Amino acid sequence: MIQFPINLTLYGFTIDTHLVAEGLAFFIGFRYFLYLRRNTTDTISMSNRISILIGAALGAFVGSRLVGSLENPAGFDPNNWEATVGHIFGNRTILGGLLGGIFGVELCKKIIGESHSSGDLFTYPILLGMIIGRIGCFSMGVYESTYGNVTTFFTGMDLGDGLLRHPIMLYEIAFCVLLWLLLWGLSQRYVWVAGGKFKAFMLAYLFFRLFTEFLKPKMNLVGELNAVQLACCVGVGYYVWGFWKSRKGVFER
Repeated sequence: MIQFPINLTLYGFTIDTHLVAEGLAFFIGFRYFLYLRRNTTDTISMSNRISILIGAALGAFVGSRLVGSLENPAGFDPNNWEATVGHIFGNRTILGGLLGGIFGVELCKKIIGESHSSGDLFTYPILLGMIIGRIGCFSMGVYESTYGNVTTFFTGMDLGDGLLRHPIMLYEIAFCVLLWLLLWGLSQRYVWVAGGKFKAFMLAYLFFRLFTEFLKPKMNLVGELNAVQLACCVGVGYYVWGFWKSRKGVFER
């Protein structure tokens, strides 16, 4: 039986696997991005690409904390701003980070006057980072908020509290691997429009998170939807509006 949390022991020291995985996700994902850029004709100059990366990082930082803190609105205390600030900075979610990053990128591109699509080069590095990051989440079991509800389904696992639960982290890892393979396979047969690959990735992930949130303990904000699901709806609406406005799909005709 797996004992959660799963931590590494090295020379008598205990290493936080989750923390290590988060660091590796950023480091390896960024190195993979640099590798792809070196081997791809990038229509965006290096200076503009750096500005876009900064915009993405700042937007992701704010978005991940905002949506993450709204997953548990009870943590906001108008009579205790110190606790409220701690709640905001102590919670984060990759979904909010992605949407915040997109906002930061688009704002930055308007400021620097960059008109080319910038998302495609980020697609595979983000997927790789998410896979590594979710391995870290899985190592925490029920001691991290990505675990699922109690279930009798055959995939149920004891994540540290003696109950069989949906291993949402493993679902997401499998989803990211399959989505990566699907996007790569489509790239061998079709020509993406600029930004089409990233849009396809985002829409697929938004729908995945929208539905898998129903398998997790959650606090609803509107009807049966929590903060992450509402953010998913906003994200889907943003892309649908973009498709309608441009009259373009994700592939060249």
